[in-house]
Amino acid sequence: MTADPRRALPSVGSLLESEALRPLLAAEPRALVTDAVRDVIEAARRDPSAAPGSDEQWTHAVERAVELRRRPSLRRVINATGVVLHTNLGRAPLAAAARAAIATIADGFSNLEYDLERGARGSRHVHAVSLLRELTGAEDALVVNNCAAALVLALGELSPGREAIVSRGELVEIGGSFRVPEIVAKSGATIVEVGTTNRTHLDDYRRAINPRTGAILKVHRGNFAIEGFVAEVGVRELVPVAREVGVPIVHDLGSGLLIPLDAFGLSGEITARDALRAGASLVTMSGDKLLGGPQAGIIVGERALIARLRANPLARALRVDKLTFAALEATLALYRDPARAVREIPALAMLTAPLARVRERAQAIATRAGRGTRVVDSVATVGGGAFPTARIPSAAIALAGDAEALAARLRAAQMPVVGRIEDATLLLDLRSVPEEDDARLSAALEDLQA
Repeated sequence: MTADPRRALPSVGSLLESEALRPLLAAEPRALVTDAVRDVIEAARRDPSAAPGSDEQWTHAVERAVELRRRPSLRRVINATGVVLHTNLGRAPLAAAARAAIATIADGFSNLEYDLERGARGSRHVHAVSLLRELTGAEDALVVNNCAAALVLALGELSPGREAIVSRGELVEIGGSFRVPEIVAKSGATIVEVGTTNRTHLDDYRRAINPRTGAILKVHRGNFAIEGFVAEVGVRELVPVAREVGVPIVHDLGSGLLIPLDAFGLSGEITARDALRAGASLVTMSGDKLLGGPQAGIIVGERALIARLRANPLARALRVDKLTFAALEATLALYRDPARAVREIPALAMLTAPLARVRERAQAIATRAGRGTRVVDSVATVGGGAFPTARIPSAAIALAGDAEALAARLRAAQMPVVGRIEDATLLLDLRSVPEEDDARLSAALEDLQA
């Protein structure tokens, strides 16, 4: 009878006392090394055939286990999926100005809630307000932690225990299976659906208004489009109806677009300024989508309504921290010069980059990587619930070989690379890769060839 190879595995204590692990123990906390040793021994128990066969191999395995344990769960990755605002990959990367602003504020104390002129306690809700007013034309603004929170706060203040009227064609589901009706329900408002999935008319809203109506809600369909036999009512048409009964219009814009991108072939999204010009009482939007800043929920609109939201106790629970304000203000400041914003805000730069430049970068990286790579035409998307029908010409590096295995190896790289698989081929789309990541992508491909 063959002896069980697991009986020959070393004990935790013997490995810790071994000469080979002394340098590692001198450099790392003993508890960390001990846990790593246990990880390696447990892995060997599960698969004895893969157990280290020498002191050198045991040492290498433990060092690797230490490295894995030290690795943070939140890591920097290269987004080569072709989806620029990829929610699973953190949406918009920050501009250099925003990263610098975070570093400055994180380096010491700040006037987060201190009025430097008066020498007394202030409010964090003043930060970014002047820029948001300047860039959107709003009377006032408020920043919370995401767009869903902005909507909950707005309806929770304006329509608690009352009705919020919304078209059936706008009862959307956003990322992570969150649905607008569920978000609205958490605000304390009751949804009143009007119209049908494909057609809603002004009279549908008129018939639904009653003494219990607290708000009319417009939701921008940012992650899908309805075509064909359709009809919807814009904010501008709703304004006279809402004013007759003194009901505010809340427009959930979502994407956070501040400047039009029609010149770059991206049309169909309205800007925050246009939404307010149309007559919305409040506009809610995200900070980390087309705006290109940090995760935040931005509410702009009428001064009296914003004052009510600011005084709502829920605003404290949904508030953002100093680092978010720092990044948001720095990002917004770039929009004072739209051309500079397009150049320096990574999301906008990637979306508007000329195809020739994207293809040139892809070819340079593929050439350095060597055999097994070729450049192919690709189609990228915006992502982040914006421009849902847009298909952006792009270029990708196609890798020869087992696509699943190659994808797994790139995800395990020191700087993980996430691509997409099409027709059993792994593609690395350069449209969603900031130019500053080209060298890192090249290094990952060179390691793949080694």
